[in-house]
Amino acid sequence: MKAKPKAKKADKQILVDSLKASLEGAQALYYTDFTGLNVKRMTDLRRRFRKAGVEYVVIKNTLALRAVNESGLVAQRLKGPTGVVVAKDAITAAKVLSDFAKENDQKPAVKGGIYEGNAVDEAMVKKLAALPTREEALSMFAGYLNSIPMMFALALDARKAQLEGSN
Repeated sequence: MKAKPKAKKADKQILVDSLKASLEGAQALYYTDFTGLNVKRMTDLRRRFRKAGVEYVVIKNTLALRAVNESGLVAQRLKGPTGVVVAKDAITAAKVLSDFAKENDQKPAVKGGIYEGNAVDEAMVKKLAALPTREEALSMFAGYLNSIPMMFALALDARKAQLEGSN
């Protein structure tokens, strides 16, 4: 059996540059341990991330650390197989990751990450997943705004009835 040819230095730099470019404008990145996920589940996870507009990259830890550090962020040391979630919308990415893990024996596990330039742990990623997305928050706000005229009209009717009753 032939040994796998080692990646050339130039190829590695291309991977680093590609991940570094993805990090530009990202609100968050989460490190995951995908041990225990078979090919079918990994494909499903990648599909869900892609559908949500989130990038999921499996890359050597040393290359991931180099890309993150070169982009001006400080990355934590990584051990074992690592998938990097690169998100423009941190909450949506956390929801996809959390929902998938609930359905798949808590896999992939969150190793940590960076949110708005600060280190985060698994507990913080779970808290982010519990928050409403931007669209959900806007929808709740719009519902609230729509209810104000109705509440005002009801108050006017009540006041009118009160005034008519006092005469």
